[in-house]
Amino acid sequence: MTTVGLLNPGDMGSKVGAAVRSAGSRVLWAGEGRSADTRKRASEGGLEDVGSVAALVRASDVILSVCPPHAALDVAKEVAGLRFAGTFVDGNAVSPATAREIGGVVEKGGASFVDGGIIGPPPVKPGTTRFYVSGTASERISALLNAGPLQAIVVPGGPGAASAVKMAYASWTKGSAALLLAVCAMASAEGVEDSLQREWKISQTELPSRAEGAAKSNAKKAWRFIGEMEEIAATFAAAGLPDAFHQGAAEIYRRMAIYKEGPTPSFAEVLRALTPRRPA
Repeated sequence: MTTVGLLNPGDMGSKVGAAVRSAGSRVLWAGEGRSADTRKRASEGGLEDVGSVAALVRASDVILSVCPPHAALDVAKEVAGLRFAGTFVDGNAVSPATAREIGGVVEKGGASFVDGGIIGPPPVKPGTTRFYVSGTASERISALLNAGPLQAIVVPGGPGAASAVKMAYASWTKGSAALLLAVCAMASAEGVEDSLQREWKISQTELPSRAEGAAKSNAKKAWRFIGEMEEIAATFAAAGLPDAFHQGAAEIYRRMAIYKEGPTPSFAEVLRALTPRRPA
């Protein structure tokens, strides 16, 4: 039985951990200082609380990092500082350059490194969620992650290749959602939202529902997308492409971060939050 340490069981991580556990692995997490909501998710996924990160590192063969991208490097540094000597899998939405930096950190600490990127929602139904992996140990880790409703796919190339797939994919899905919301906010600020909606219903029939869906589904998660858009911008810049597209998307999600807690806002409320107060 492979023992997998999961850092950290958020909405995505807890479901990934549950999928891996369903295939027969022992899945641990570190509950010390974590919230009641996190404890509930971990318990529902059947994850075993070992208390501290240090205890998790000592007991794990594989450590799986699934956290907001802005925290990915700090998680790797913490694990490396504890001299983890197993396989560290970074499943976060980071640029190829950040992935390679994370790899360097954990390898210096004594671990082997597998780069990863998750596409799709938290894995509940088969066929919805892919975990892309790359690096020297990716075939072995793919076999571990190809579990329950989760599908693992090996990407040719070394560390950074799986992250590049994730960056390219999310640059469109989350990037285009941010652009669509910005378009609607601008039209609303100029007083032409109704006219734009009428035109869309003639020539772009899918856009009204896509815009409202982007507001509804992303509002409470927007705080997590800020760092992801910044990582995508860095990926574009490293490829010699303009990065301003996704720096702008990061700002859209930054303005929506106020909805992290509380009820889901209406479409009109999101548009107002996106539009700076204009002078009279």
